[in-house]
Amino acid sequence: MPIVRRGMRGTENPSNSSSSSRLQVLTSHLLTPQTAMASEKEAALAAVPSDSPTIFDKIINKEIPSNVVYEDDKVLAFRDIAPQTPTHILIIPKVKDGLTGISKAEERHSEILGHLLYTAKLVAKQEGLDDGFRLVINDGPKGCQSVYHLHVHLLGGRQMNWPPG
Repeated sequence: MPIVRRGMRGTENPSNSSSSSRLQVLTSHLLTPQTAMASEKEAALAAVPSDSPTIFDKIINKEIPSNVVYEDDKVLAFRDIAPQTPTHILIIPKVKDGLTGISKAEERHSEILGHLLYTAKLVAKQEGLDDGFRLVINDGPKGCQSVYHLHVHLLGGRQMNWPPG
């Protein structure tokens, strides 16, 4: 049975100094939407694809707090710390299994890929995004992927434009 949560995960006291300092480090480069986009591009270009543990592994292991909105045995969904839309949620598989990006997907990943998309639909409904939403998967440096743990961005709460980025 899925768990729907609203609140911090991991360190329960958001004013905890170590949690607070970690979040400050993570968000220190995100001062404005323009610098956030530039910093995200820089982070993507600097990121090195690898199977090493990522910030998402730390969130899954409760080493870093997050605002979880949905969790089941396969995926975790939590609010982005630097939202680009009124609703910006990241949906990640709990087990990476070599799936550092969508370009690394193999046939054996079909079930989790489908589950990520189905979860996005459930979370969008839970968030009241009845008028529509966008799903984004960044892949590789030119796709602006900065964390090499497959993740789906659920974006909504405002009118989207086309073409994106």
